[in-house]
Amino acid sequence: MRLDKYLKVSRIIKRRTVANDACDNAHVTANGRPAKASYDVKVGDILEITFGERTLKIRVLAVQEHVGKAAASELYEVVE
Repeated sequence: MRLDKYLKVSRIIKRRTVANDACDNAHVTANGRPAKASYDVKVGDILEITFGERTLKIRVLAVQEHVGKAAASELYEVVE
């Protein structure tokens, strides 16, 4: 699954276009490298998303096309 779509499906970022812009502006890294929106997300990847001064570091646990709001947080775990 594309990185921008994963960020939207997992509800880390609300809109896919915003996720796409975040990737284009190098606010998202995958496994320590800047990632483009077309990056193919796999289970076990470490994603780091920068929101202004705050940084969110997550590990991908599952990749699913459609997920309900309640189950969205089960797609990843926050890593310190």
